[in-house]
Amino acid sequence: VRDWFIKACEETGCSVTVDEMGNIFALRPGKNNALPPIALGSHLDTQPSGGKFDGIVGVLAGLEIFRALTEANFTTDSPLELINWTNEEGSRFAPDMIGSGVFTGVFDLDFAYAAKDRAGKTLGDELERIGYRGKTKPGNHRLSTYFELHIEQGPILESENKMIGVVTGVQGLRWYDVTVVGRDSHAGSTPMHLRKDAMLAYARMVEATNKIALNHSPLGVSTVGSVEVKPNSRNVIPGYVSFSVDMRHPEDAELNQMEKELEDSIIKIARDMKLEINLENICDFTSVQFDEDCINTVRTSAIELDYSYRSLISGAGHDAVYISQIAPTSMIFIPCQAGISHNELEKTDPEHVTAGANVLMNAIIERDKAIRDRIA
Repeated sequence: VRDWFIKACEETGCSVTVDEMGNIFALRPGKNNALPPIALGSHLDTQPSGGKFDGIVGVLAGLEIFRALTEANFTTDSPLELINWTNEEGSRFAPDMIGSGVFTGVFDLDFAYAAKDRAGKTLGDELERIGYRGKTKPGNHRLSTYFELHIEQGPILESENKMIGVVTGVQGLRWYDVTVVGRDSHAGSTPMHLRKDAMLAYARMVEATNKIALNHSPLGVSTVGSVEVKPNSRNVIPGYVSFSVDMRHPEDAELNQMEKELEDSIIKIARDMKLEINLENICDFTSVQFDEDCINTVRTSAIELDYSYRSLISGAGHDAVYISQIAPTSMIFIPCQAGISHNELEKTDPEHVTAGANVLMNAIIERDKAIRDRIA
């Protein structure tokens, strides 16, 4: 898909570069190429269980906008740059959003290259293997603005019959890797009171993380989404369990409290059961407020195009989180059916994709006019 994307971008007249993180940048020249580009994009990677629109709709909408501008023989004053970020999902290599994170200096390149998948393969080696460990240094150029189109990944827009979500920010997120170590023992001959059952501790910890989120409802959420058990045999008491915890809240103070409760509860469970425990924070970002001018540009675009809209805070993380640290940023959401995402059932209607792409293009053109007027 990377090969196809580059070819499709070049066919619209773009020059394409790939940086050392495999991030792909398709630059469409403007009338004043001394200006930093107005950027748009998202990601083409997905989850093991599917998702044909998550991230992908933002990249393909950008491509269609470039095609439409070319067909109309329309040239913006500022250059435009369509970006495909590497490893936004973090489903194979953690943490997520690592491509945009390296571009913005949140992560260094060596850290990103050393990220391993379950088979022990590193991100750096895999980028080299597929021919996408580019030569350009990440973050070697400025962006004047960044817009990202994305499905909502939640049910609000659909339930309220709104076409466009004007995204004002993103809630805070913490990811943890937890390891519990007990002792492998025979399932039939080890008395219950003498067991060091890592799986039982894991079950209690999952219940504890769920309770923490409920205690911080309705905005707090917590998920255990990945688990590895050893020796993973039906007649052996597990002596080792590792699992992930994903915690989120739009208010940083509440998220900090959730984190403290997680640490306290997990440590207590392990201590009471006389087990070893390791809790590692592998991803941490505070809540994000997007640029007010960019937000207003998206809102005005929706109004001018006569699309129903509402303001939203994103429950999911996006590359826009990190890009907002270096450039004015905002996002555009479109509905997805039943709010389902990270699932092969993920779907959004063609008219919603069209609406999102129209708002995105209008926002880019309006932003281009504002930049031109400011420097005139």
